[in-house]
Amino acid sequence: MDKLKLHTPNLTDDNRAKIAALFPHCVLEGKIDFDLLKQELSNSIIDGTQERYQLNWVGKREALLTANAPIAKTLRPCREESVDFDSTENLYIEGDNLDALKLLQETYLNKVKMIYIDPPYNTGNDFIYEDDFAENTADYLQRSNQKDESGNRLTANPESNGRFHSDWLSMMYPRLKLARNLLRDDGVIFISIDDNEQANLKRLCDEVFGEQNFVTTLHVHMSTVQGQKVSAAKAGNIVKNAEYVLVYSKDGRKNIAKNVLYDSSSYDTHYSIYLEPDGLNYIEKPLSEFVISDFNGREIAERFGLIKKDTISIKNMALLYSVSNEFRKFIHENSANIARDDNTSAITIPDNVSLQSGYVTHHKAENRDYLLTINSNGTIRQRILLSEKINQAHDFLNTYGAVTIRGDWWGEFYKDMGNVSKEGDITFANGKKPIRLIKQIVYMLGLEHNDIILDFFSGSATTAHAVMQLNAEDGGKRKFIMVQIPEACDEKSEAFKAGYKTIADIGKERIRRAGQKIKQALVQEALPVGEALASTTESTLAIPFQTDVIAAKAAPTAAPTTTPTAIDIGFRVLKIDSSNMNDVYYSPDAISKDDLHTFIENIKPDRTDEDLLFQVLLDWGVDLSLPIERKTIDDKTVFIVANDAIVACFDRNGGVTEAFITELATLKPLRAVFCDAGFASDSVKINIEQIFKLLSPSTDIKTI
Repeated sequence: MDKLKLHTPNLTDDNRAKIAALFPHCVLEGKIDFDLLKQELSNSIIDGTQERYQLNWVGKREALLTANAPIAKTLRPCREESVDFDSTENLYIEGDNLDALKLLQETYLNKVKMIYIDPPYNTGNDFIYEDDFAENTADYLQRSNQKDESGNRLTANPESNGRFHSDWLSMMYPRLKLARNLLRDDGVIFISIDDNEQANLKRLCDEVFGEQNFVTTLHVHMSTVQGQKVSAAKAGNIVKNAEYVLVYSKDGRKNIAKNVLYDSSSYDTHYSIYLEPDGLNYIEKPLSEFVISDFNGREIAERFGLIKKDTISIKNMALLYSVSNEFRKFIHENSANIARDDNTSAITIPDNVSLQSGYVTHHKAENRDYLLTINSNGTIRQRILLSEKINQAHDFLNTYGAVTIRGDWWGEFYKDMGNVSKEGDITFANGKKPIRLIKQIVYMLGLEHNDIILDFFSGSATTAHAVMQLNAEDGGKRKFIMVQIPEACDEKSEAFKAGYKTIADIGKERIRRAGQKIKQALVQEALPVGEALASTTESTLAIPFQTDVIAAKAAPTAAPTTTPTAIDIGFRVLKIDSSNMNDVYYSPDAISKDDLHTFIENIKPDRTDEDLLFQVLLDWGVDLSLPIERKTIDDKTVFIVANDAIVACFDRNGGVTEAFITELATLKPLRAVFCDAGFASDSVKINIEQIFKLLSPSTDIKTI
């Protein structure tokens, strides 16, 4: 029976083993002869160091070392800060993201569909991670076993620093290398950045992900020239209006977009009339009587400048969709009654057709059904229905300039930035990305309902908020993993004054508030999730988060029935900590006889059974979001993970008997784990394998 190693894998050893398997003649006396290896991989004679195209900086080799070095840390569950701990499939990891990425290597290897990160831009005013590279792998492992006080810290990186760019690259390099391992083969990573490090990040990603895997750089319109920027422009400066999002696919495919996004052009039409049915015809009334006066989303819409003079702009309709469920519901229920005032076509009106002001009459001519009225001055006017516009084919819309297909210029996100500080009901002075930006990225990729989305620079948790909102809109089951170091809030900040001590506290509270708000909105509307957005396969009406215009080929069809209670608005909080195991577990040879009395147990006294369970999940590479059931069997606590994935008992008082083991074996789990100190006798420990072999031969058994 083997013991669990309870630390992350040594990637350097793994890489060396792979090289040895491929090129055994390059391994001499247990060491790789790199000159031989270089010659093996070259089509020409290698003679010493050759100049080549590469990105290099001070500290690069040390950064690679730390990326590969193992750590003996763990994730400790924190139920009191979680939401729906037992049922949620979302994770919030609090701690250094380098440690987190290492801890996730086995569990989520090749499982993450999308990564979005918004790392420090290295402006000279923000913080970066200060990683300790001045040690070898053995020292790093020894330190990382227990002593968090020597762990990674955030440090200011002023432009006066002689290693200004090098320190930032050394921070990003190991994290990107580890993140790449987590991406699925069809996975995609999006990295927000500005021009301080855009060039360096592009070359760094070319090295980590492969130059051939570069997809594009998105240019996101984040601000306009106003306020202080006006003065800067008049002083001769070219002010910044855009930021960048670098996009890389793991498998090299360029056609990553499953859904086309649209932007507006100069074309715009305003709808201001509501047609109330009156037999076969209509009585026309101001739209404000039906949508503006009672529209709960009016405050939001006016803040964005989307409703003016009690009219709805087709140009801004999609943005309205993204900020108001009430608006979306109203439009889908009433698009066949909302109209605009338009000139009549060159048609002949027969004498027997009676038109009157305020009354809209059907008139069929040239195989088309017209809706006509007459002004007080005798001018005949036409009423064009909103349903006609949003149900037109894309080719028609493009012909008339209503929409343009979006490329790498993502315009007009500055509209969101005016309100972004209030998104999620949490003020976050360090900067936020708009929810709509993340939602559009997810929609563009066409993420499936069970895909995993990772953000290891989580900040205020915009990504988590966007995922939950998107799931609420289409009934999806996408999962998120957020990682955030507990960076202290500035004591002068509004967040600190509001009671938030760390950025992680802000992120967790935002997810709680956003989840409750999303769920309450659905309950209040009594609207099945996805109803307003359901459409045929070819329709793009189900795009509640495009920038400027809704462009659809078909009207909504029957929606999937999903109740608000099915929405996963929870998350498991897991905090990075030193290993649950005492030093003697990792290095028994280093313990002297005089110290043995202090190591009667190999498990730290302050650790719970649930702490041990999550370290076992990590070591075995089992999904950390699987449901966990706690049972009492024979007066002992037993954890059952996902029905049969793992059965664990961490009794340390010699209460594990053969009868108890027999009862667990009848559950036929895939894996079983026990504490060495839990066996009633040596004979019980010896017989455990025979009992499982008889009752559940496929069970993998481990001890700690």
